Amino acid sequence: MVGYQGRKKAKTTNAIYLTDRQGIPLAMSRPEAGNHNDMYNIENSVETIVKTLNEAGISVDGLFLNADAGFDGERLRTVAFRYGINVNIPKNERNKASDHFDILDDQLYQERYSIERTNAWMDSYRSLLNRFDTTVSSWEGLNYLSFIVIGLRKIMKRKKSR
Repeated sequence: MVGYQGRKKAKTTNAIYLTDRQGIPLAMSRPEAGNHNDMYNIENSVETIVKTLNEAGISVDGLFLNADAGFDGERLRTVAFRYGINVNIPKNERNKASDHFDILDDQLYQERYSIERTNAWMDSYRSLLNRFDTTVSSWEGLNYLSFIVIGLRKIMKRKKSR
């Protein structure tokens, strides 16, 4: 699951992360080779994330999904609708005209900074950024370990502020 990504000039792996409102990672998709964009195999990615959340006892019905314009696509909207997920995605001007009518909640969309911050935290873990070990299971394990570290940092931060 490693592929060359020209913009990074390296072999990379991509996964889609789902975080809560505070940016704490909750689930991730199966890894894809880095030479694919985020919408590649999006149906399977969403299904993997939903399955992970359901196994943890977290319902996705009524969930609001904030995503950037790169995720503006009919396939994502269709699979999200199937699970009762409300998408909040700005229109991607590069896409062809579509007949979907969605209202973008700008105030909710401003909360995306927490997702971008989490992505930056994930990139700060060198073992994730540089694939020293190329096995998928190790890479997934390191991702889940970073989820735990990020969650613990948030919990410890709350305890200090009390």
